[in-house]
Amino acid sequence: MTARYRPVVLCVLDGWGIAPDGPGNAVARAHTPRLDAIAERYPRAALDASGRAVGLPDGVMGNSEVGHLTMGAGYVQYQELVRINDAIADGSFVKNAAFRRAIDAVRASGTLHLMGLLSTGGVHADLRHLNALSRLAKGERVRHVVHLFLDGRDMPPRSALELLPAVEAPVATIQGRYWAMDRDKRWHRTKRAWDAIVDAKAPPCASPADAVRECYADPKCGDELMEPRLVGKGERVEDGDAVIFFNFRPDRARQLTWAFMQDDFSGFVRERRPKRLTFVTVTDYKVGLPNVLVAFPSQPVIPLASVLADAGLRQFHTAETEKYAHVTYFFNGGREEPFKGEDRVLVPSPRVATYDLQPEMSASGVADAITKAIASKTYDFAIVNYANPDMVGHTGDIAATERAMAATDDAVGRTVDATLDADGAMILTADHGNAEEMLFPDGSRNTQHSTNPVPVFFIAADAERYKVRDGGLRDIAPTLLDLLGLPVPERMTGKTLLSKA
Repeated sequence: MTARYRPVVLCVLDGWGIAPDGPGNAVARAHTPRLDAIAERYPRAALDASGRAVGLPDGVMGNSEVGHLTMGAGYVQYQELVRINDAIADGSFVKNAAFRRAIDAVRASGTLHLMGLLSTGGVHADLRHLNALSRLAKGERVRHVVHLFLDGRDMPPRSALELLPAVEAPVATIQGRYWAMDRDKRWHRTKRAWDAIVDAKAPPCASPADAVRECYADPKCGDELMEPRLVGKGERVEDGDAVIFFNFRPDRARQLTWAFMQDDFSGFVRERRPKRLTFVTVTDYKVGLPNVLVAFPSQPVIPLASVLADAGLRQFHTAETEKYAHVTYFFNGGREEPFKGEDRVLVPSPRVATYDLQPEMSASGVADAITKAIASKTYDFAIVNYANPDMVGHTGDIAATERAMAATDDAVGRTVDATLDADGAMILTADHGNAEEMLFPDGSRNTQHSTNPVPVFFIAADAERYKVRDGGLRDIAPTLLDLLGLPVPERMTGKTLLSKA
């Protein structure tokens, strides 16, 4: 099939997976008349969005980063998690030049500070990488500590106690990712993390487990929200020390990296900034700082957006703050700046502590942006992301997530109407699951992503002429090119999802 629709819209419902109906399935339980009507009328299928289908290890849940990267690339790229695991397995990890620089910097004196998320969730960091670094430091007889960030988001909300015994490095500080891994310039959070890590300013605790138990004594406290604590007296980052930030996903590691290494940093006042610091990030955080060493540099990607630009087409990318990076940076293969003919609109996310307090988020504003762009008839292609199912799903509040789905339903309905009014076509899908599986089998809250497949619909005035096959997220870009009437580059190993009925 080769069609030629204008515009072609990719509508991504973040965290919208397929699962049997049940008390934990907010997707099925929510009042979503527009999505229900779409399911009745338009051809649909299911896409793999986890594990090897998005370049992750088998059985690892997908996430927004790899989901959008794979959709935009048109082929499966093995992600940093797999690359680092392979390096550990083949022995090249211990020979890595950036790691060796950090080791050499503190060999005679000083401390190597390991820093990152305690998780086996496979989204931002992996416990195996932390322990491999600890073993490297021990083998080189280098003094080292770890500053742990607890997960509770891509892992069960109270899972840290089970993981702590497996940590091989001495723990200097411990805190929830809420503080250390903010990505929305809530600098007061980053400052709390900085104070504990750099200046050893936080309440002390006897052991990491004691700190976690104290947190759990409060029914409202879980791993993600645990306030920064020093283990014993902590361990300041001193002049001449080295830091290895072992998170492999960039977006939630940038603010703390800027605080450490940016000369003209203005997020908050640094009372003391360590000098002569050797700072290593496991992957390229794209922070624009030449003084940051990268252990596993990014592999170049030529994404769909580049193909469209080369063809002289106009494109539009929009989302609210929480998912803006995904429809721009990640969808565009890790490129920050727009391609020629690419316009972007960022809709601010609401400033609330957690999104169960405002499940509607900014879906209405995002719908305003995308429908205006479609109605302008300026663009050949548009991508829009609705963040609600994922971001509210992460809170574990099923009722709030049902409200999030209802708000998304209205926004999607408006987007579909605008697309059809413009004689365009839409691919409606998701980047990974979440909101459809919010309870574990034992009935406890599940705040993490899922490994479930995601829906894909083809929406157009003549959609009944086509059928949609099952596939993977790598098939999205070739399908969009097919709808635009453009040839699919050889590097895109995905195939169009559409064929004549």
